Amino acid sequence: MRNNRAMTPHRVAVLALDQVVGLDLGTPAQVFGAARDADGARHYTVDTCTPGARPVRSSAGFQVLPDHGLELLERAGTVVVPGVHGDATLAAVAPEVTGALRTAYHRGSRIMSICTGAFVLAAAGLLDGRRATTHWAHADRFRRMHPQVDLDPDVLFVADDRVLTSAGVAAGIDLCLHVVRTDHGSQVANQAARRCVMPPWRDGGQAQYIERPVPQAPDTSTAAAREWARQRLHEPVSLRDLAGQARMSVRTFTRRFRAETGLSPAQWLLHERTDHARLLLESTELSIDQIARRSGFGTTAALRQQLHQRIGVAPSAYRRSFRQA
Repeated sequence: MRNNRAMTPHRVAVLALDQVVGLDLGTPAQVFGAARDADGARHYTVDTCTPGARPVRSSAGFQVLPDHGLELLERAGTVVVPGVHGDATLAAVAPEVTGALRTAYHRGSRIMSICTGAFVLAAAGLLDGRRATTHWAHADRFRRMHPQVDLDPDVLFVADDRVLTSAGVAAGIDLCLHVVRTDHGSQVANQAARRCVMPPWRDGGQAQYIERPVPQAPDTSTAAAREWARQRLHEPVSLRDLAGQARMSVRTFTRRFRAETGLSPAQWLLHERTDHARLLLESTELSIDQIARRSGFGTTAALRQQLHQRIGVAPSAYRRSFRQA
């Protein structure tokens, strides 16, 4: 869904329902509005709609007065459903809403949800048979209501073709930045993140935020070991090396690493190396073989396999799509 700079901005429609979560509602406009080209022109326009263009209440005690009704979805390339509070909204989504979402999807729009907005997408049947996520606190209820969905409550977001879901609150920012990165590359996404005073990528998943009986002490963090590894992605980095940097046993380090990031050390290292390779493909003249070595994959074949598994394209195709002038 990458946009041509000579074309008009990509239209994003934010669908607000009763008891919409205020932060979720504002996230798409903030993040997509921060995505600009080299001349400062916006890559996206963001508008808000409600059923019948009627005011809706937010969960924060204010009303939303929209400029559009559901007809906005007919003109949008991307539709975002923010989270909602309240049993009534989660349990019974109006047919006009589910119908409009299905129509938008079948017309080719990209459909996204933030937090409990996933309940709305599931009610529309758009998550059937798909992997998806929502706020961890609502995972059990989601599974009971929508057993046909492959729910993963440990991740920050899931991108399943043109249907994307995110976990609670700030994970909506992560998802919007992911979309900007997919559409326009890492440089534009990184600049948008800086404008929003956000990291362009957060480690791990929401498993690290789930309430636990005993909080971890600050001096038991694996953060220093992760930073040490980031500076050595081009070198072999073993689990024993990482544990040694944290001054822990391999067993203790592995357990604490997963608790903090939601990933195993090996999974985390693959993500870091893939992201570094993507940045080099976009911003350097290095050959793909050189990039494979500098990002720690060693061979072009290993880089190609991981990049295809992660984002579905070969290194050469990715470079053609996102090469910086």
